[in-house]
Amino acid sequence: MSGRPDSRRPVSQDRGPRINHQIRIRQVRVIDEDNKQLGIMETADALALALHKQLDLVEIAPNQRPPVCRIMDFGKYKYEEKKKEQASRRKQHQVQIKELRVRPGTGEHDLQVKIRQARQFFADGDKVLVCCLFRGRQIAHKDVGEQVIQEVVKELADIAKVEAGIRVEGKRMVLLLSKK
Repeated sequence: MSGRPDSRRPVSQDRGPRINHQIRIRQVRVIDEDNKQLGIMETADALALALHKQLDLVEIAPNQRPPVCRIMDFGKYKYEEKKKEQASRRKQHQVQIKELRVRPGTGEHDLQVKIRQARQFFADGDKVLVCCLFRGRQIAHKDVGEQVIQEVVKELADIAKVEAGIRVEGKRMVLLLSKK
């Protein structure tokens, strides 16, 4: 046993609000299942009232003095919270970076097909990384690759803006576009 006074307490695991017998304070402010304030009462009395109604006493505002407790079905409450969290997760969209690969010798029609793909990516809410790949000695003519990338930027100027300018990474030249 160490000399610290709190060494005998169990390690509290924050798993949500305290319920029923986990509430150790003497008096609590009680709200019933119909959201009516019952006032301040002894914790034992509030717990007896909750058990009489076959519900739980749940501490919802532990930092208030006295703490606020609500009489409710805790299992049903946890189930509804889980459903709300899942619904909010479903509505979220993770922004992805889609790569649009072009080459210095990419033809006009092929470039239009790639631009249509990029428009679809922007419609889905994603960002587009325009990547010009050089092979062999093509890297000596970076200006040709830059012209291809600028053509893509010009065609997408109505719905996209340049987020990160052109930079060379080895045998690749990249530019990041995002939706306006």
